[in-house]
Amino acid sequence: MSEPATLEVFSDYVCPWCYLGDNRVKRLKAEYDVNVQLVHFPLHPETPAEGRTLEELFRCGPEEVEAKNTRMKGLMASEGLPYSTRSHTYNSRLAQEIGKWADTQPGGDAIHDKFFEAYFVDNRNIGDTEIIIDIVKSVGLNEDEARAVLTERRFKDAIDADWAKSHAYGVTGVPTFVADGQGLVGAQPYEGLEQLMNAIGASKRAA
Repeated sequence: MSEPATLEVFSDYVCPWCYLGDNRVKRLKAEYDVNVQLVHFPLHPETPAEGRTLEELFRCGPEEVEAKNTRMKGLMASEGLPYSTRSHTYNSRLAQEIGKWADTQPGGDAIHDKFFEAYFVDNRNIGDTEIIIDIVKSVGLNEDEARAVLTERRFKDAIDADWAKSHAYGVTGVPTFVADGQGLVGAQPYEGLEQLMNAIGASKRAA
């Protein structure tokens, strides 16, 4: 039996296109023998703890922010994804560190969906420690250990390494999908991801 293909997905929890792309990667995992590795990317690392308004982030007026939200809501609806109107972006660094820790825990990968939902559906500040802990508890992970991970920054080096890999690969936008030296940038249609799998010889799962 051949080894599963490896697909690296560069992503950030505050990126709407990553939320969309994540949904398509789920389908890909169901149809192909592929090992997906999440690589955390610094989309807006300068964001302060209290967040920034989207008007400030995009340097635009409220009408343009409303138009962006309306467009994203339509795209999400076509994928069956819930999405609420956003007013702010938040700093995702600590959420990334917890996400990396969660991947070392049984069933911990469920936290990635919860971070997307907390931000894009519930409009929560995923840079806030107590909100992060609430999300940790929602997927059944250990609250005390998660607090220690945050307090002691146990996964700081791991996220630094992800950010360094993003730089080394020349990734400047997310999501970016990399497999066997080939890459795709942006929220690719499912067919694009399929073509990448076929190009690297990934095996389809039995129906």
